[in-house]
Amino acid sequence: MKRIRAIIRIAKINDTKEALAAIGLPSFTVSGKVEGRGRGTGYGPRFQEAVANPESRAILIELGDMPRLKTKRMINLIVTDDKVDAAVQAIIGANQTGNSGDGKIFVIPLADAIQVRTGDAGDTVLD
Repeated sequence: MKRIRAIIRIAKINDTKEALAAIGLPSFTVSGKVEGRGRGTGYGPRFQEAVANPESRAILIELGDMPRLKTKRMINLIVTDDKVDAAVQAIIGANQTGNSGDGKIFVIPLADAIQVRTGDAGDTVLD
């Protein structure tokens, strides 16, 4: 049993839901808005405009010189070992644009899962 944690672009959440549902994994949890950054600076089009246009220097002052945090979505999905590769490929397929900021996927081993209502444990609670 594995926990898959994916951090993706907000605009890709519906594509991700559809991709996971299409492979039989409709159940997951989404953490609202999360913020973070990778190796990049996080500067987008407004920054590029300010650099290119001297009249827009006020934008540079507003943005500051520290790397910016980007708002993303975080998905948590628990799957049986035999479904890990399919889930990871579905998430990649729905989110890969080839650009910086496409996201990250983490696969974490889980010891057990227990269904609160019945007390059942193990892989059967994931079905």
